[in-house]
Amino acid sequence: MDKNFLKELAGLAEQFQIANVSQKYSQDISGFKKWIAEQYDNDQLQIRTEDIEWEGKEFGRSPESVIITLLVHLNRYANRYSEAAIMNSDFSTQDDFIYLINLKAFGQMTKSELISKNMHQEYEGNQIIERLEDKGWIHPINPVLSDMHDLVCISAKGEEVLTIQMDEIRKATSRVAGDLTHSERIELIKILTKLELYHQSVFKNCDIRKLLE
Repeated sequence: MDKNFLKELAGLAEQFQIANVSQKYSQDISGFKKWIAEQYDNDQLQIRTEDIEWEGKEFGRSPESVIITLLVHLNRYANRYSEAAIMNSDFSTQDDFIYLINLKAFGQMTKSELISKNMHQEYEGNQIIERLEDKGWIHPINPVLSDMHDLVCISAKGEEVLTIQMDEIRKATSRVAGDLTHSERIELIKILTKLELYHQSVFKNCDIRKLLE
């Protein structure tokens, strides 16, 4: 085997040991390979980034500024598609069907869990839940069967109204993904999931006054 190759490999192993002081990677060949793969990905990303242009880049506009603008715009586009999906239906807002979808997909949960899953403030979330209860689309679990008095689940009526509207809701979600290829959609899921997990850790039991620290 070429001696220069072995020398370079030894050098990479040394870099790995230095970079892995925090033990982000396992101290074995598996961890080493993962580190190598990420270094390659970062190198490729740097190459691609140099070729990417965005509005204001020539004036020093940062990638972070572009990211937040695009996310805000995408959220607004998604909201408009959702509005179109529930036109002429019994739904008042997109939150109505999102809450029902969560209950149908994940089963009964406490009101606080349902609100938290949708990243709402308690007051706002309770208003949505009360609206769904008034329409008979969700109902509390019998407290006799559970020690948790605020458990709720989707009702048969809620499932029915959701089923009626699901075709339109699927059309809306499909439109949001636009013309991305399947591989691009999977890559976007990977990136957004990483970002989501980061923010979950930041917001968990965090005082809003300390968010920017």
